[in-house]
Amino acid sequence: MSAEHAHAHHDDHGHDHGSHASYLKGFVLSVILTALPFGIVMAGGFESRALTAVTVIGFAVVQILVHMVYFLHMNGKQEEGWTMLSTIFTVVVVVILLAGSIWVMYHMNTNMMPQMDHEMMQGIGS
Repeated sequence: MSAEHAHAHHDDHGHDHGSHASYLKGFVLSVILTALPFGIVMAGGFESRALTAVTVIGFAVVQILVHMVYFLHMNGKQEEGWTMLSTIFTVVVVVILLAGSIWVMYHMNTNMMPQMDHEMMQGIGS
């Protein structure tokens, strides 16, 4: 095998593909960041529901960052602008998805619940 051929197999063009240790570290962090909020919610959460929700959302945000760093190999290095562009696109899609989901759930609750309360009141009065 020539030296040129051997060099071609190890030439990664500056891309960081991660190691087994890096993947294992990302996996362990992902499991922890999933288990902790699950445990908090299953234990009944904090006294404040808002604090519980903010805590779970905080863990979710950190887990997104862990996935981006350890599994998608996104770091501070600019690779022709694609890293920043893909990060911005991901943030925009997540914000649209979350805002749309919250909007739909709010309006479903507002528009459906009064009718259900009204039907329950008629059933009690009969």
